[in-house]
Amino acid sequence: MKNATTLIAAYALCASAIGGNVQILVLDKEGKPVTDAVVVMYPSTPNASPAPALLPRSATVLQEKMRFIPEVTVVATGTTVRFTNLDRWDHHVRGTATGLATPQSDAGFEARLAGKEEGKPASSADITLDKPGAVLLGCHLHGSMRGSIFVTDSAWTLKTNAEGTAQFANVPNGAVKLRVWHADQLLDLPPQALQVSASPLNQTVQLSVVPRRRRI
Repeated sequence: MKNATTLIAAYALCASAIGGNVQILVLDKEGKPVTDAVVVMYPSTPNASPAPALLPRSATVLQEKMRFIPEVTVVATGTTVRFTNLDRWDHHVRGTATGLATPQSDAGFEARLAGKEEGKPASSADITLDKPGAVLLGCHLHGSMRGSIFVTDSAWTLKTNAEGTAQFANVPNGAVKLRVWHADQLLDLPPQALQVSASPLNQTVQLSVVPRRRRI
């Protein structure tokens, strides 16, 4: 009987540590899938199952053809982001904290990058981002240029794909707080409380805006 009790207890402990698969679908105001929305989950028991692969500690954002590439970049806190100008003309980089970030006087950054000359290395600037939240990118010289960086303090952070989904594997069982961010969603969506178990969980989040169309 003692052995049976031990086995039951061990099974219960093992089951509680097994993570569940979670899929988040993000839709716009018209019900269409949204690409490059940032989905963040905060499990109440983050050590109950293996953590996903850590986000890289460095990232590169290019300025090319009057665009920030990628348009949305997700990094962990403390990551150094390199901005590189591949255009022949000068660009400016302006970063302004917004969204989930707490506005602070020292939260922004600026840099000017000279245009690339033929046969010479492209001009770059390295910026370390140590405060979680969203940073909007712009250029004083070219007002049409827009981009964003989302600095996350959760390893459970993904961008939605072309179908508007973000898929997480082995999310720790139990209570999870869900946040969804998009650059065109000016007012933060309220966080949602989810309950993760061994069964797959599908959740839909709808923005209150229709994101602007991307430049091609």
